[in-house]
Amino acid sequence: MNMRREPRRFAPRLLVTVAVAALTLAAVTWADPVPPRNLGKNRLAVKGYDVVAYFTEGQARPGDARFAFEWDGAVWLFATAEHLELFRKDPAGYAPQYGGYCAYAVSRNYTADVDPEAWYIENGRLYLNYSLRVRETWRKDTPRNISKADRNWPGLKGSS
Repeated sequence: MNMRREPRRFAPRLLVTVAVAALTLAAVTWADPVPPRNLGKNRLAVKGYDVVAYFTEGQARPGDARFAFEWDGAVWLFATAEHLELFRKDPAGYAPQYGGYCAYAVSRNYTADVDPEAWYIENGRLYLNYSLRVRETWRKDTPRNISKADRNWPGLKGSS
C-alpha cells in the first residue's frame, strides 16, 4: 500500500495572493497626491464664494463672475471690486487653509469637499469644513485640530 500523499497545490494560490497584494500596495504608494487645490467646475475655488467676505463681512457670500481673478491654478470670484483688489494684494492671506479642503478631514489625514457656508476663522486664517455639523466638531478642539491638520497636509498633497 502506497501511503505517499500528493503535495498540496497551494503554492500557485499563495503566489497569486502575494502578487495581488504587492500590486495593490504599489498602486497605493504610487498614486497621485491630492491636488493642491480643491477646485470645482471650471477650476473654481471655494465653489465660487468670495473668500474676502469671510474676513470683511463675517459671512459666506457668493462671488460674481464680473470680479474674477486667476491665482494659484484656480479662478477666484468676488462679490465686489474692492474684495478683488484686497485679494489681489494678499491672495495667500485670504485663501483657505489646506487648499480649500475640509479642515477637519485633513486633521484626520484625508480630504473631503466643503460647504462654503461651513467656515471658521482662527488667528487670521480661513478654515472650511464639509458641513455645519462637521464645523461644530472641528470647533470643539480647534487648536489641536489645526496642529494635526498642519502636520497631515504636506503628506496629503505630496509635499515634503
